[in-house]
Amino acid sequence: MMPISMLKPGETNTIKKVGGKEETRKFLESLGFVEGSEVTMISRIAGNIIVSIKESRVAIDKNMACHIGI
Repeated sequence: MMPISMLKPGETNTIKKVGGKEETRKFLESLGFVEGSEVTMISRIAGNIIVSIKESRVAIDKNMACHIGI
């Protein structure tokens, strides 16, 4: 398993695990980052990433991205 930040722009993968403290997991789940969801990397800027998930675009920082495993 690798963090979501390892995806290249245009790549799609399935989320296998959402880790971190409970409040971090709940925050990520509220954005749509749940196990089994498809996620597509849109772009990466200075370590922060923009992804497409559940028909929405979401920007997260590299610290949040390391809690999402694909």
